[in-house]
Amino acid sequence: MQDGQKKVFNFKDEAGLAVQQLLRDYQSGRAIDHIAAAREPDRDVIVRIIDELFQIVYPGYYRDPNMRQRVFNMDAAISTVTDDILIRLSEQIEIALRYAEDYHQKTAEHVREESQKIAIEFVRRIPRVREYLDTDVQAILEGDPAAYSKSEIILSYPGLYAITVYRLAHELFVLKVPMIPRIMTELAHSKTGVDIHPGATIGKYFMIDHATGIVVGETTIIGEHVKVYQGVTIGALSTRAGQGLHGKKRHPTIENNVTIYSGATILGGETVIGHDVVIGGNCFITASIAPNSRVNVRNQEELLGGK
Repeated sequence: MQDGQKKVFNFKDEAGLAVQQLLRDYQSGRAIDHIAAAREPDRDVIVRIIDELFQIVYPGYYRDPNMRQRVFNMDAAISTVTDDILIRLSEQIEIALRYAEDYHQKTAEHVREESQKIAIEFVRRIPRVREYLDTDVQAILEGDPAAYSKSEIILSYPGLYAITVYRLAHELFVLKVPMIPRIMTELAHSKTGVDIHPGATIGKYFMIDHATGIVVGETTIIGEHVKVYQGVTIGALSTRAGQGLHGKKRHPTIENNVTIYSGATILGGETVIGHDVVIGGNCFITASIAPNSRVNVRNQEELLGGK
């Protein structure tokens, strides 16, 4: 090319250079540079597992899209889906267990066997999960005058969807499965706007109304017959210490028969909301509330001991 002559743009050549630059960047050793995809749990597989779990948690309400007949053998359908869940879930648990320190020195055969045992134990816990979910559906029906039937709630309420995924993920969390429980609840978060950490402990008859914008932190403890509206945060008072707070009680305890209206924020591991408390919309609470109290923006300062 002579001096002063403009270089002709060649898309194919420039694209090749850009790809080579990108490939060189993958050699930087960053945490996000996991080229071997088989070393990580597969989000697409976990999405399928969640869909299949809904088929056995709510039989008849959710079905395999390939199963077109409306009348079918329920026992055979549940058995087939459960077998598929066990295979897929045990494979994903086997991958995830590599992140657990207890398994770093174990043989591949041992990790595979443990993952299969965990998957079977998880399925054995599903009847108890269904027992809790049945009470959640009942709580929504009783608490929401806009709900016309349990079928409507099961098939359409995002709050129940988020609670269902949380309750299933919580069992895997209790079984000390890394990563997968959090992937499950974050998938539900992205779909519903409800962010419930799988480590939270939530009792029966839990109702989420309108769903969007709810946050429930990892060490939260929620009793029975608790009703939460949109935009509620049950979170940590401060996370400045970062990983130094790992394993510590950072989130509030909510006792039985509590109602938390929209936009309320409740923070702190030592904060206890007593039984039969009603918290009004947009309250910001960082200290415990005595049982049978009514909290609103006007009386909040007095209840919390302010001047």
